[in-house]
Amino acid sequence: MGAENLKDRTKKFALMVIEFVESLPRGKTIDVIGKQLLRSGTSVGANYRSACRAKSRADFINKLNIVEEEADESLFWMELLIESNLVKAIEIKPLFNEANELLSIVIASIKTAKKTRC
Repeated sequence: MGAENLKDRTKKFALMVIEFVESLPRGKTIDVIGKQLLRSGTSVGANYRSACRAKSRADFINKLNIVEEEADESLFWMELLIESNLVKAIEIKPLFNEANELLSIVIASIKTAKKTRC
């Protein structure tokens, strides 16, 4: 997958997160978790864009590590929503699956970048 495609995909993921969080019912706990998911989920795309502008391979790897952390954190917040019964798993499945796929792609990219390091 090329960088431009992944830029588009991570932006679409951010938009999916925004739409999902906006659809959540209001409540003390769900508001806090929703804000956390919104922050980490939108950060995936923003940090990937930053990685694409990296000054060196080491900088690229460091920035991709941030993308990995944010994608994994997004999964954590989604798991909490499901496991606390605040959201049905089926309601969040497409978002959850996309986060997992993005995380896998980023991890593979980090491994590749480390192997080709000079």
